[in-house]
Amino acid sequence: MANFKPSDPDYEARLRESFCSQGLMKLIGAEIISISPGHCEIRTPFNETVSQQHGFFHGGVVGAVADSAGGYSSFTLMNPGDGVLTVEYKLNFITPADGDELIASGRIIKSGRTLTVCHVDVFVVKLG
Repeated sequence: MANFKPSDPDYEARLRESFCSQGLMKLIGAEIISISPGHCEIRTPFNETVSQQHGFFHGGVVGAVADSAGGYSSFTLMNPGDGVLTVEYKLNFITPADGDELIASGRIIKSGRTLTVCHVDVFVVKLG
């Protein structure tokens, strides 16, 4: 993993404040479980609110959590007062998201002046 240096020493507090203001992340019970420069990991517990008709995590939830993990990994390197918006993302579903927790781990691939490219891995965990 690349060694990124944040321009704002208070990036973590800004990121957590921004994350807490997202209504969708509150609705689905998502929480940040790891932050470091160029990286953000988000966990969402399974419940009927985030399910689809077969009892798996809904693809829209998978995409939303992936989007946030990638966006917030970028946010770790932004200046105070800057904002982050997704320009584009592509999602490949390899297997149904069947588990107790959904985890999205975002990391920066390339940090540019106006665009940052991220990679996000999303997986499910079965507990017990």
